[in-house]
Amino acid sequence: MGTGKSTVARTLATHFGLECLDTDKLVEARAGKPVRQIFADDGEDVFRDIESDVLAVCLRTPHGAVIAGAGGVVVREENRELLNTARRDAGTIVVWLHAQPEVLSVRTAKGSHRPLLDDDREGTLVRMSQERAPMYSAVADIVVDVSDRSQESVCALLIDAIDEAIKYGDTSNE
Repeated sequence: MGTGKSTVARTLATHFGLECLDTDKLVEARAGKPVRQIFADDGEDVFRDIESDVLAVCLRTPHGAVIAGAGGVVVREENRELLNTARRDAGTIVVWLHAQPEVLSVRTAKGSHRPLLDDDREGTLVRMSQERAPMYSAVADIVVDVSDRSQESVCALLIDAIDEAIKYGDTSNE
């Protein structure tokens, strides 16, 4: 949350001539209500179920796509397995945009659609960062700390890194 993944994904999709798929928007479309309302009405488990279904559909896009995966998409083992299978079998490149929790706290302060941050924004972000880092590491081919980078520099760096990975066929993090 707050790393700029939706904006970066749109830029990368345009650059590479691919469709941009934002899992949060697709979850909202499928549920017919905003993320905050899904959490309030149905709970996090229902949100995660829909998120997993949406991720699976996105990864099967026939001609490829740039997917802006929700920040918690790695929480479920099944999603990490889907991402790793796509990396192995389809050459999918997984990018982890990372930022320091204190930076994310400032960036997410304006948004009202992040129900997990309602009670203790910075404390929750610190905890989530610690808990999720190993999960992101398990699936990421490219990791970029965006804490002190502009979205333009992040996009330029990723375009170069993705071009390099494609050129050399290196799409695994091993």
